[in-house]
Amino acid sequence: MKKWMYLIAPTVMLGAFLFLYVAESKEAEIKEQAKAAEIAKTKAQEAEKKKIAEEKARLDSAKRAAERAAEDAKREADKIAKREAESKRIQDETEKYLADAAAQSKKISDLELQVEAARKAKDQASRESFDLLKQVERAKVERRNAEIEIARLTEMLARRASDSSMTRMPTPPAPAAK
Repeated sequence: MKKWMYLIAPTVMLGAFLFLYVAESKEAEIKEQAKAAEIAKTKAQEAEKKKIAEEKARLDSAKRAAERAAEDAKREADKIAKREAESKRIQDETEKYLADAAAQSKKISDLELQVEAARKAKDQASRESFDLLKQVERAKVERRNAEIEIARLTEMLARRASDSSMTRMPTPPAPAAK
């Protein structure tokens, strides 16, 4: 029996080991399945959290992109409005200055006409003044000539009269002898 002991003891131990192994392996398998289920549940929760975070990030990104687009559109509209206001101001100023230039041009042409009329009046006055001075000088010359002629005639008459026998004094009679 001793021989069989060598066989029975390891077989009993093998049976006990197998019994314990199978029980433990089932328990380990259950634990492993529970752990795998927990890991799957954790992964599912993480995937759900990741999906929610991605959705939230996508929505936030879309919101920021929409805000950015609205700000860009507003900035562009402000730029366009500012440019149009500046253009309108420049156009108004241009029209104002053109109207002012036209008024000043009309005023200049009126003043040039007045200057031309004044020049003509001055020339006419100068001509009249010159004609009057000419007449005065002519009158002076004619007066001088008339005075010279009168003086010549007077001198000629005086010479004729002095040469005439009628104007001479008779010679005084000689004094009577006494």
